[in-house]
Amino acid sequence: MEFTYVTRRPPALARWVESIWFARGQIDYPRERIAPTGSTVAVVVLGDPIRLVAGDGPALVARGGFLLGPHDRPVVNEPLGETHCVGVVTTPVGCQALLGVAPATVRGRVVDLLAAWPAAVPLRRALLAGGTPEEALDSYQGVLAPDEPGPGVRRCEAAVAALKSDPMRPIAGLAAELGVSHGHLDREFTAIVGLAPRMLSRILRLRALLAEIDVYGPVDWTGLAATYGWFDQSHFIRDFRRHTGVTPRATWPPSAPRSPPSWWSRASCQSWTSM
Repeated sequence: MEFTYVTRRPPALARWVESIWFARGQIDYPRERIAPTGSTVAVVVLGDPIRLVAGDGPALVARGGFLLGPHDRPVVNEPLGETHCVGVVTTPVGCQALLGVAPATVRGRVVDLLAAWPAAVPLRRALLAGGTPEEALDSYQGVLAPDEPGPGVRRCEAAVAALKSDPMRPIAGLAAELGVSHGHLDREFTAIVGLAPRMLSRILRLRALLAEIDVYGPVDWTGLAATYGWFDQSHFIRDFRRHTGVTPRATWPPSAPRSPPSWWSRASCQSWTSM
């Protein structure tokens, strides 16, 4: 079956939205494990259900949609038939602004989207009426109308940008650059992003490390770990297992076949291992 995947990032919503995407088709593996990014993902399911497990939490079989909050543990995504859905991936500061959901309330959880975000109910009804992928993206984009950000959001946005630029920078120094105390930044960031700044920096370090991997060649785990600030092997393995659910060598054993990232991973800007 042909797989259709269409994505966009509207310039007017770039502060809040990493991507809006449409996906339809049959994937060629039963499930995948997805590493965290610090983003929130809101997906309207239009076809067969999708089963998801966030970290050690309970499974959710999403029939109408799902909301995946900011998380620091892996998520298992298991389509139960043909994938047909439209979703949005927020930036780390976009959950409250776009969906009216406090990110701390859904941290590390996957919940029913239609119950968590009332606007998803008429949106799904409109999407089920049919149309092209681009029209589906237009419909989803049309319900996203965030307010202007306050000073706390702008400060957290600047902190996220700084951590993306240099995930290894000290949080206390970053807070001082932003004109607040370390404790103030921790509290504000956790409320607006849903994760503590140190946790997001660790996730961003792992994402940067995974982005360096050539999926078709050998992986120098020791060298990569040192490059991104893990000088203790056991510490690196512990962090890697926490965020991905597996050890580095179990992710891509030397003899394992390699394949490029799946549609979900591209849509969610997330790293993956097929299962």
